[in-house]
Amino acid sequence: QVQLVESGGGLVQAGGSLRLSCAASGRTFQNYHMGWFRQAPGKEREFVARINWSGGSIYYADSVKGRFTISRDNAKNTVYLQMNSLKPEDTAVYYCAAGERRGSYSYTYDYWGQGTQVTVSS
Repeated sequence: QVQLVESGGGLVQAGGSLRLSCAASGRTFQNYHMGWFRQAPGKEREFVARINWSGGSIYYADSVKGRFTISRDNAKNTVYLQMNSLKPEDTAVYYCAAGERRGSYSYTYDYWGQGTQVTVSS
């Protein structure tokens, strides 16, 4: 089992920045590929970014490319999502996820955090 706890969400004005953190505990963090997803009210959960176990392979959704940066610190068992130039359409609950397979679909991941709310005001 892997337990994931997100933090860093909040209310920010459009154009602002936030950094989300996801702290992992349980099994060896560096064995897992990590992803960030988000879900806005009334919408399905969507992929945001993913990073492989070593940090050498990173992939972003087109909607966040150039604005968001995913990274991980295996020594701290933590994955981050730096979000810059935020837009109102980025408003959602953000979830981190861990999995033994690498992919951009929800079903790829085995473990999920509880989510953290990000609200971007216009």
